[in-house]
Amino acid sequence: MTAETTIQGAALSIAPSGQPRRRRRSITPYLLLVPATGILVLAMGYPLVWQVITSMQQFGLAQQFGQPAPFVGFANYITLATDPYMWTVIARSIAFCFAAAGLTMLIGVLVALLMQVAPRGVRIALQISLLLAWAMPVVAAMTVWNWLFNWRSGVVNWLLTRLGLPFDGHNWLQDPLSFYAVAVIIVVWMSVPFVAFSIYAGLTQVPDEVLEAAQMDGARGAQRFWNIVVPIIRPVLAIVLLLQVIWDLRVFTQIKLLQDAGSIASETNLLGTYIYQLGTGSSNFGLASAVSIFVLILTIVISAAYVRSMLKADES
Repeated sequence: MTAETTIQGAALSIAPSGQPRRRRRSITPYLLLVPATGILVLAMGYPLVWQVITSMQQFGLAQQFGQPAPFVGFANYITLATDPYMWTVIARSIAFCFAAAGLTMLIGVLVALLMQVAPRGVRIALQISLLLAWAMPVVAAMTVWNWLFNWRSGVVNWLLTRLGLPFDGHNWLQDPLSFYAVAVIIVVWMSVPFVAFSIYAGLTQVPDEVLEAAQMDGARGAQRFWNIVVPIIRPVLAIVLLLQVIWDLRVFTQIKLLQDAGSIASETNLLGTYIYQLGTGSSNFGLASAVSIFVLILTIVISAAYVRSMLKADES
């Protein structure tokens, strides 16, 4: 009787066909995440809340000395939405962002492929050069770049003139188009090392056996790259591209230092320098905070596709 009862109990404990047994979830991992999550919320949540509140206030120079800030609701957002210059800055920023990010990804992939096939000595020299470029402080690097593109005694104008091109005395920073060309070159130069190292790390994870088998089947180099390598390193490409787009959308230091070197700020402003001009330059922190919130929303919209793909991958 006891054996029969045991068998019946065991049978009842077995889940019916097609119904997976529920696994008990432990709360220990969630408890371990509480300290880190709390620090993250305090470090990022407070500035975000302050920005949202300030964007709905008339916060100027008087408020910095203790005067109460009048609440204006969405008036700052309406002012920005009806300002044609704001939309001009947005268009410039998006165009600059995708141009710089696309060129950075292209050069970064090529450099990563070069590091993969280059001899050991060449690869080490290339990696050291990338590290030095990446580690150089922004202000120091911008000093060198401003000297190179100086319209009076710059090396770039001197070389182009020696090649027979009409660049003698050309002011790169005065014309908006050439200003953005110089800015793209500098931003790409500073960003390529991160992209190249990240993609090179992904390339090292591609199995050599798969590539050799494809080569024996007659696949050419381009076919092996697009049909085998790219699908394997697609997660690395996606996250690097997303980070690059976010960084280039919020670029500030390079643009501000180029503006200080001799360009017209109103003709070369991007979102980062426009926020600085509204806040620190004009002491209109309400409008500056509203632009900051817009940049945050724009970043979320741009990265939504990648986040959605990550969630689908986790579900699968």
